Amino acid sequence: MDLYEHQGKELFARFGIPVSEGRLALTPQAARAAAEELGGQVVVKAQVLTGGRGKAGGVKLAESPDDAEAKANDILGLDIRGHVVEKLWLERASEIAKEYYLSITFDRGAKRPLLMFTTQGGIEIEEVAANNPDALVRLHADPLEGFQPWLARRLVYGGGVEDPGEQKQIAAIVERLYRCFVECDAMLCEINPLIVTPDGEVRALDAKVTVDDSALYRHPDIAEFRDTKAADPLESLAREKGVTYVKLDGSVGILGNGAGLSMSTVDVVVVAGGTPANFCDLGGGGSAEGVVDALEVITRDPQVRAIFFNIFGGITRCDEVARGILEALRRIEISVPIVVRLDGTNAEEGRRLLTEAAPPNLHVAPTMLDAARKAVELAA
Repeated sequence: MDLYEHQGKELFARFGIPVSEGRLALTPQAARAAAEELGGQVVVKAQVLTGGRGKAGGVKLAESPDDAEAKANDILGLDIRGHVVEKLWLERASEIAKEYYLSITFDRGAKRPLLMFTTQGGIEIEEVAANNPDALVRLHADPLEGFQPWLARRLVYGGGVEDPGEQKQIAAIVERLYRCFVECDAMLCEINPLIVTPDGEVRALDAKVTVDDSALYRHPDIAEFRDTKAADPLESLAREKGVTYVKLDGSVGILGNGAGLSMSTVDVVVVAGGTPANFCDLGGGGSAEGVVDALEVITRDPQVRAIFFNIFGGITRCDEVARGILEALRRIEISVPIVVRLDGTNAEEGRRLLTEAAPPNLHVAPTMLDAARKAVELAA
């Protein structure tokens, strides 16, 4: 789950990371009131769950409350990479002497937290990595050892920070950011830019935080941050129904039992020359209710032109899955063609049930590759 900037800053503040004082506003009038409270120059920032808002005109400096109201009026309703701005964050303008970058993310390959730091802040980290990789310090932390002070020192000295006061402040922020990352079950905690003011104060000017969805039950306070209106409507529907679903941009709807098989199904559709419309994991069972819920989600995607059921019966019996599919087809109307591949326990019986029922839009294929090719053909 991605957090808005103002939510990320609220989280950072809980862990003692210095952030700028600000106010949330939903209307131009509220932006004016916020600017009056904050006083002086303020920055009006669009709150959207995507990057590039500055280049899109979603971040503006306001000189007065009147100006803040006018800037808010310009930004609200702005479409930034498909995200419509519905709320704003106003904070006191900061004088900036230097801009750094600091983040902690989960490196799936190394299975460890990855800390990154560079003195070239304020731009996208991918750009720094591509154009000046030596300027980017990368360190893995051992999750069993936890945070060690030498990690912060390596980042600061490796990045070339020379001022002792900055070194001390950044090291403290690194430690607090690591605590935030671990204790909140985050997948990413990013500060870009981490600024140094002319007075030598180091402060987080932005906040980007992604929390592991699977851990939200341990963090009800963070779960309250979820903005259901900003989420993909199909993924929200899937979450309500308890279906594991990720929207993609292809035309072949995919439904498998088990995450590994479902991911393999996505791959084999690509190998067969098609484009997957989703990742959908039915789980270990094959009940009619589970199939109905999954199909209701998949078929609401207007891009789906064919559906590929890929079922391997280990503990799950293929004949039970077949009955679930037939029951689902009786309960909901599906106009797109469906290709089913069954293998494993009672696969022959399952295929017999589907063949005898012979719904006009249902096709049974013997292998996963045959089924993928058939689904791709029918989706063309």
